Formats: sequence, structure tokens, C-alpha cells
Amino acid sequence: MTQDSFADQSKEKFRIDVDPELDKSIDDALAGVSIDELIGVSDPTKEGRERMKGLVTGTVHSINLPKNEILIELDGKNQGVAPLDQFEVEPHVGEVVEFNVERYDEQESIYRLNKKGAAVSTTDIDLIQPGQVLEGQVSGVNKGGLEVQIGTLRAFMPAGQIDVQFHKDISVFLGQRIKVAVQKVDRRGKNLIVSRRQIVEAERNELKGKLFEELAEGQTRRGTIRSVMEYGAFVDLGGADGLIHVSELTHRRGTKASDVVREGDIVDVKVTKFDRDTGKISLSLKQLMADPWAGVEAKYPVGTSVTGRVARIEKFGAFIEIEDGLEALLPISEISWQRINTVSDVLKQDDIIKLSVISLDPSAKKMSLSLRQAGPDPWKTASEKYHKFDVVTGTITRTVDFGAFVELEPGLEGLVHISELASQRIKSVGEVAKPGQQVEVRIVEVDAEKRRISLSIKQVKEVAAALAQAAADEAAAAAAPPVKPKKPKQLRGGLESGWFK
Repeated sequence: MTQDSFADQSKEKFRIDVDPELDKSIDDALAGVSIDELIGVSDPTKEGRERMKGLVTGTVHSINLPKNEILIELDGKNQGVAPLDQFEVEPHVGEVVEFNVERYDEQESIYRLNKKGAAVSTTDIDLIQPGQVLEGQVSGVNKGGLEVQIGTLRAFMPAGQIDVQFHKDISVFLGQRIKVAVQKVDRRGKNLIVSRRQIVEAERNELKGKLFEELAEGQTRRGTIRSVMEYGAFVDLGGADGLIHVSELTHRRGTKASDVVREGDIVDVKVTKFDRDTGKISLSLKQLMADPWAGVEAKYPVGTSVTGRVARIEKFGAFIEIEDGLEALLPISEISWQRINTVSDVLKQDDIIKLSVISLDPSAKKMSLSLRQAGPDPWKTASEKYHKFDVVTGTITRTVDFGAFVELEPGLEGLVHISELASQRIKSVGEVAKPGQQVEVRIVEVDAEKRRISLSIKQVKEVAAALAQAAADEAAAAAAPPVKPKKPKQLRGGLESGWFK
């Protein structure tokens, strides 16, 4: 048996019986379809070029460092190349990456790709697609937004597409080189509408994902003050914003957020609360500062003399800043030994005064001060300086229905009862006494223990009138002519008449 006849017998041995009907159904199903098309191989110069536009996904096949290119395997056995310098980190073979199709290279029979989000320098408007990232320079400012020069093309960026946050003055972007995303393409008029905000949002979303993976309560983070509001300040932590409530900005009380931080400040903050579901982040600036109330009982015990600044004035007193973040209350009753109507009659904001600590509660972070007790008490020597019936000069400080208060010296007041204001009967105190009026008063009684001095204006006038009358009487008596003595009358009869002699 020859070799050829043996081969023919082998073929016949392993040949499958042919079913004419099955062959016919296969032929009908594959009518007009080539083998290349059946296994997925197509001609990229025909169908692929029209089909592949916009965003595509590819796998890194190889990296050509000398040419600064990456070879990408695309769907349908198509291939593309992308610049290596568009990657911040060099990709690895097999990595899946998203690209924007720039164009199809007829000569090389390959697609020119750009990494998604990477800026390109093409100026051929026919090749530009919405969503593509371009790089240009801000060349002009108008009422509606910014003009951006991208190669030989001019693009317009509306004010609302400049940033994720509002800018009062958009001219700060003039001359800057920026990345923008194409929103609209007018090929006929060669006009582009672009957005920087879209780029910023994409970058922030990427950073936000990384931040949320790492963020935890109790951490200390560094951020930038993005905006300052009445209720606090927003801090950009790199992809997400956190809020420092005004109460967490400083240990000082009643402080405005704008007094502590400004937009653009770099700050270290503590994460006090983080809700991963809602994305809300609460921050604190003051929790990274030393607590001024720590050890305050040893530093400022009751009776200690301190110097402070009037931080703010209220109806009930004044808050005094002893040191940064440490404030104490000066009640209105402790401002002066004499009665005052309002705090502002004595103190002004930012006044520097000496005081005495009269109470302290470190656990409640409360301290009370006294201005009047920091100086000498005029009532201690009142009995020695002022005696009953003395006549002294004072100033009427205020009037009430029952009389007038007269200041004899700073911190020492006496009362002139309405009955002691004038000799004649009066209907109201205001008829004879006015605040600020200087008057002479007579000491009626001094009670230093009860801090009371009774005075009289009427007695001063009555005594003065009596003295004046006595002086007038004496002067009148001195000026009158002397009285001649009368001669005795001659008596008739009696012993002197001499009848009995």
C-alpha cells in the first residue's frame, strides 16, 4: 500500500458524516459574513474609524520610553497610542485605562489617544470633541466670564464655570495657564465653550475619595480657609470641606469668625466629627490650642490683683479679658462704690484696668472681678473725715422721688432727703436739685457700717440765714446812736421833800 493511499484511508476513517440540511442552515446564517468578521477582526480604517469616538477603554500593551508612547489594545483588536507624559504615575502592562479618542492616524493605521482628564494641545477644531480637556491661557475678562486662548483658538468660559466657589473678582485669573473641559463646539464659527469648574470638580472628587478613606475623628489635618461666615469658617481639606463652628475657632467668647481667620489662611485643625454617609466634617481650631482655664485656680486665686482689657460691655456689667481666651465678668455692682446708671458711664471698650478676683469656678469656667475692691474703700475712713454738723461741698449725682444723692468724694455718696432740700415745701425734687449741680450740705449723720450718710441742704441755708441775721443784728446794734440816761424825776412830798424835817 502506497503512502498516498494510506493517507486517503485515514481521512476517510476520521471524516464526520455530512448532513446536507445542517450545511445549508450554516451557509444561510453566515451569508455575507467573513471569517475575520466572525472572530472579531475588522478593518479599523473603515468601520473602526467611524465607530470609535469620544471616551474609550483600553489595556496597556507596552511602553516605549524613547518615543514617550504607550501602546494600547482597544476593543475589536484595534490599537492606539497615548503620550506617556500624560500619566502622573507610569502605568503597568495590563492596566485598564480610559482614553479620549483624538483622531485616527491613516498612515500608521492606529488611533491617537489622550488619557482621560489629560490636557491636550491640539488646535484643530475638527478634532475637538465635547468633554475633551484642553490647556490654554486666560487672555481676557468680560462681564460674563473669561476668554481663554487655546493655541490659535479663542474659547469663552462663563463666570459660573470658572470654579466650584464664587469669586467676586474673576480678573485674578488673567494671565494664568489653566486646564479646561470642552462643553460646546461651534465648528462653523470656530468657537468653544469651556469649563474649568468641571476639571476642578473632577480633581476634587478624586481627592475626596482618597480623603474619605483616610479620614477619622480625632485626626489633626492641615487645610486652607475657603470662606468665612458669621457662623464659622469652611476649610478645604483637599477634596472636601469641613466646618469650624464659630464656637470652635477660639477660647474667646463672643468673637466673630472674621476676627480669627481670613480666607486663604493655612490652618491645622482637629476632626471632631465625621459622618461618612452625609460627608459632613466638623472641625475645631481651639482644641489644638492650650486651654487658658487649665491651672487657673493656682494662677488667679480669690483676692489676686489682675490687669485686664474691657473686651465687651453689657447692661449687667463688662467682660474683661485677662489673657488670650480667659475672660471674667465684672458685674455692674462691682464697678464703683457709688451707684452708676450704665456701665458705659465708667468704662469703654479696650480700657485697661486693674481689678481684684472675688470668685472663681474653674469647672464652670467662670470668674468674677471687682473694680471697686481693687482700690481703697472710702467708707473705711468716712467716720474720721466727716463729722456731724460739718458743712462740706459735693456734687448731685442723681435724683429720685425721695431725695437727691450727693457725691462727697469718688465712691462716697450721701442722701439729702426731700424734706432736707429746702425750707419751703416742694412738690418734686427736680424743683431744687439737678444732677451735676454743686451744693453745700450739712452732715446730719454718718453710719460707716451701713455705708450711709445723711445730708441736709436746708440746714445749711437755715444756719447761714440765722448767722446772717445775727450778724445783721449785731451790725445794726453797733451802728445805732448811744442812748442818753434819763434824769431822775423830782418827787413831791416824801422824805426828799423835807417836810418832816
